[in-house]
Amino acid sequence: MREESLLKDKLLPVSTVVLLLIAGWYVASVFLNAPFERDTAARAGTEIGFSEILRNTMAQERPVLPAPHQVIAEIWDTTANKAITSKRSLVYHAWITLSATLLGFGIGTVLGVLLAVGIVHNRAMDRSLMPWVIASQTIPILAIAPMIIVVLNAIGISGLLPKALISTYLSFFPVVVGMVKGLRSPETIQLDLMHTYNASPAQTFWKLRWPSSMPYLFTSLKVAVAISLVGAIVGELPTGAVAGLGARLLAGSYYGQTVQIWAALFMAAALAAVLVMIVGLAHTAVLKRMGAKP
Repeated sequence: MREESLLKDKLLPVSTVVLLLIAGWYVASVFLNAPFERDTAARAGTEIGFSEILRNTMAQERPVLPAPHQVIAEIWDTTANKAITSKRSLVYHAWITLSATLLGFGIGTVLGVLLAVGIVHNRAMDRSLMPWVIASQTIPILAIAPMIIVVLNAIGISGLLPKALISTYLSFFPVVVGMVKGLRSPETIQLDLMHTYNASPAQTFWKLRWPSSMPYLFTSLKVAVAISLVGAIVGELPTGAVAGLGARLLAGSYYGQTVQIWAALFMAAALAAVLVMIVGLAHTAVLKRMGAKP
């Protein structure tokens, strides 16, 4: 009964949406790649039928929109058929980006939690710092990233840290907002109860505010880890990096390798999904340890 419910409620709807997206993708591939085939036939002075257009658009070397099977073939070739240490391996490039992502995510999480604690416990920080935290996210990361890279390079800091700081800039914000909400989630009656116990501010924090904030924290971490990956990729673009998913996207853009671009995009999406899944598993484990019902 449970398996039937899982099939009906989750697998069937998701599979239907995925199949519709793939079908639409194939149709769009034919539509966008067909002009090139018609132009090629016109220059050769020949006529080309729909069946030939359909066949050729599925196998163009540099299509406007690669077909799904071309992207899958590129991902397989650059993961299974290449050594992990090869600079043509997507696994190698994904690890370069992942290292900056995790460092930036770690720094952003610690910074976000510390800022949230200060904002909740200090009225001056609440009124002065919180608006600046919100305003910081109104500046496009594409404008900030080159300045961070150039300034840090000028003082001799390059490599992993500049990319990690860009990830930090993006990832700390959801942690701050989520933790401020979480630390303020205990009801007044609960705070009054701690007061009747003559609990110190530190005891109130660790025994009430901190446990109450856990659901908010892990929800924020799911957003933060995904956006941290985006920051690491963006950080690779202005540096002219030769390794990383951002570098892979940049190289594909330079040489018109759209299949390579799409393969890197799908690798980045898969990496983000895995990271969010890991945070979700940690969330479940922590709540279980706290006695929450499954």
